Amino acid sequence: MKHILFGGDGFVGRQLAKRLLEHGEEVIVADIADSHRHLYAKATIVDCDVTDPEAVAAVPISSEDIVYNLSAKMLSPIQVRSKRHDFFYPVNFDGTKNIIEAMDRAGARKLVHYTTDMVYGHTVTFPMTEDHRVAPLGEYGQSKLDTEILAAEWRERGMNITLFRPRLIIGPGRLGILTKLFKLIDMNLPVPMIGSGKNPYQFISVYDCADAAYKAWKAGVPNQAYNLGSIDPPPVRKLLGDLVKHANSRSILLPTWGFAVKRTLDFLDAINLPLMDPEQYLIADEMCVLDVSKGERDLGWVPAYRDEDMLIAAYDEYRTQKEDGTSVDHGTAQPAE
Repeated sequence: MKHILFGGDGFVGRQLAKRLLEHGEEVIVADIADSHRHLYAKATIVDCDVTDPEAVAAVPISSEDIVYNLSAKMLSPIQVRSKRHDFFYPVNFDGTKNIIEAMDRAGARKLVHYTTDMVYGHTVTFPMTEDHRVAPLGEYGQSKLDTEILAAEWRERGMNITLFRPRLIIGPGRLGILTKLFKLIDMNLPVPMIGSGKNPYQFISVYDCADAAYKAWKAGVPNQAYNLGSIDPPPVRKLLGDLVKHANSRSILLPTWGFAVKRTLDFLDAINLPLMDPEQYLIADEMCVLDVSKGERDLGWVPAYRDEDMLIAAYDEYRTQKEDGTSVDHGTAQPAE
């Protein structure tokens, strides 16, 4: 049996590959990039663009293998409205379809697939369980929801597919949209919040994401969807306030009238000058917290990392990169993603 990681050179894939290799498993990393080859020298590296059906078909999948789909286009860099569908769908949906069809031809029946919490859209019930209404607010969330619909169809044809819906994933090597926040704090500038900052904000650690995938395999790849997020996330005001103190910054937190800020961002989006994606700002002041208890019940998975610690660790990494003169990561923080 092999573990085949599509998008395995990405953020979560690197941690999952290392975990599997440490436990003596055979791993194939199938990705369009291999910039972190040194992290898993014992893995087999296969060049693969998931948008190319022939490239996916060339990956050596066998019937007994476990397949993980970690490839995705996320919400960074921000796209104008007219380009969002063509930006997200080739990788997020078509890539997933290509992987599942290649699995089917090989007789492989077990897939662990990452989607996003953004399939839920606006918060209707709090906290959000996996049976919360799904109503994405944009092309990114819709592209991921369409893969869940695809997964449901293939489950009826005999596949086992575990779906993970993560909140914003952070950890070493990935700063993404947090870089903008850290720059404001470093420059002692005000940090605006959408709304009062009394609502919580939930992250999920890359290590916890990799652990969830590992435990899904150990549990036999259940035909279920699971939320991935931290436990007891603090209010935005406390989360950012603690970071400002840690950074010895003179930045102040600015609460705003959420409705007015959102309508301003809507206007900028409408004239093709987006500052944020609607899927980010439209829920920024909502009680958007995932209930992760199902993962504990079914998989024995419990997130180990606290939001406060994750954010401070990300800031410290940003400072180290800046002081060393190395490139400050402008990659994508997964929202879901």
